Amino acid sequence: MLSHLRRHLAWKLFLSYFIVIVVGVIVLATAAELSVPSAFDRHLATMSVMMGATQGMNMDLLAGFRAALNESLAIAAGAAALVAGIVSLLISRQVVAPVHEMQRASQRIAGGDYDERVSVPGNPTNGELDELGELAVNFNQMAAQLEQVENMRRQLIGDVAHELRTPLTAIKGTMEGLIDDVLPGNTETYQQVYREADRLQRLVSDLQELSRVEARAYPLERRPLAIAALMTNLVSRLGRQFEEKGVRLQSELPADLPVVMGDEDRLGQVLLNLVGNALQYTPAGGSVVVSARRKDQDVEIAVADTGIGIAVEHLPHVFDRFYRVDKSRSRAAGGSGIGLTIARHLVEAHGGKLRAESAGPGRGSTFTFSLPVAA
Repeated sequence: MLSHLRRHLAWKLFLSYFIVIVVGVIVLATAAELSVPSAFDRHLATMSVMMGATQGMNMDLLAGFRAALNESLAIAAGAAALVAGIVSLLISRQVVAPVHEMQRASQRIAGGDYDERVSVPGNPTNGELDELGELAVNFNQMAAQLEQVENMRRQLIGDVAHELRTPLTAIKGTMEGLIDDVLPGNTETYQQVYREADRLQRLVSDLQELSRVEARAYPLERRPLAIAALMTNLVSRLGRQFEEKGVRLQSELPADLPVVMGDEDRLGQVLLNLVGNALQYTPAGGSVVVSARRKDQDVEIAVADTGIGIAVEHLPHVFDRFYRVDKSRSRAAGGSGIGLTIARHLVEAHGGKLRAESAGPGRGSTFTFSLPVAA
């Protein structure tokens, strides 16, 4: 019996209601037993003077009155206990029903049915929710997040398989051509195989890097850092590529720009990714401008280009893994589709935010991130 009570909330609630009823009946009976004789004596004394009743008659009247009162209390207590018990049982079931629904829903979610939701008791639009209603809302939010994570996991597996399949197919086809003497075994053929293998290596390296940054499994060596130092390193790495493509790389850095607090290697990786993307999507004759300005206690760094731009419907997704605005163009350039995802996590690890803006296709785009000013 005790184990049954411990495992069922409805019976616990019912037992608590029943205990309250019993305590109420005991208090009522005790109060009646203690107060009725004195009250009866006071009222009977007044009536005795008027009626001339004797002491024996008074005792008989008291005994009869107490018997009638006890009988009435017993009948009233029994009726009250019966009605209260039925009402308590109904209320207990109604209170426990949402909990049972969440229990069944959680079991289905544990079995892989992530689109499961529970009904919310109350009116959430007007904020008229009790604790169970808030619990149901939080449960549905948790289920929605689990469903989103599961969808992202499935999409990630599909994207990785697709990205790996493309270079592997090219390598396999080239090797079959070499084996069957369809393709010549010259430098150009071997370079093609090497490019595809290098693309595989970059993808695996990017996936490993993404796994580390998402898990925060990397140390940040923060120290005061000048933005000009980052730009100098960036120009030395990408300057020749800008010249070869015919794209201008400009910097607009105020002389009084304060130093920031950050990891030089990681922030250089962020800036290299953003400027590299700008170069990739900016045609010859265009320009890429890196600017910085102080805003409150942060320094905002912006990378603006005059490239192909981004449609407004794509802006919320540009930092998603493997998301490409122009898939064919990205594959031709050899991008893995996760560079912006890595950049976003690195900026957020420094306590900043990374956002993308664009006026639309053909009108360029701007990526801006913030870093805290060194104390």
